[in-house]
Amino acid sequence: MLKVGLTGGIGSGKSEVSKRLAAAGAVVIDADRIAREVVEPGTAGLAEIVEAFGDGILLPDGALDREKLGSIVFADPEKLKVLNGIVHPKVGARVGELQDAAPQDAIVVYDVPLLAENNLAPLYDVVIVVDASDETRLERLRKFRDMPEAAARARIQAQASRADRLKIADIVIDNEGSLDALDARVAEVLAVLQARANS
Repeated sequence: MLKVGLTGGIGSGKSEVSKRLAAAGAVVIDADRIAREVVEPGTAGLAEIVEAFGDGILLPDGALDREKLGSIVFADPEKLKVLNGIVHPKVGARVGELQDAAPQDAIVVYDVPLLAENNLAPLYDVVIVVDASDETRLERLRKFRDMPEAAARARIQAQASRADRLKIADIVIDNEGSLDALDARVAEVLAVLQARANS
């Protein structure tokens, strides 16, 4: 099993790369998606969050009000620690299940947005960084996510710098060009990963 860490700054196109790797047969484990799954209505995760923070953090339909919870925990490091203490072990357990279910010869891609920020590179056999300039990322956030420029800049500034991400990369996927160019680069990277997995 080849463990691949996939990361990239917001707006870099990491999700596009992740989709292409999954379509080519890699087992993709998306940490953000799992973090949402473990707190869906009816889960033990959501019950524990309500116990810790009260039912004021629920929407009328019983789902987690992420904005409300975010406004509470990002203003108080101790409360953030409590939330992480509930969510992280559940995410870790689910990641373990998915990893155990993957075939022995699989290429397992861990889609981890904050890989550089959390110093997680040593956990993987290969780290792939999807890279694009801050200007390109800003333009994408404004165009495709309808994000105001100030908000987009703040999100980019809150993450690791391009230089810090590139420092941990074993493989860089430059995503400044067209989707055709991205397809070609992902195909090259897959060939490298398959060779590593089979060696």
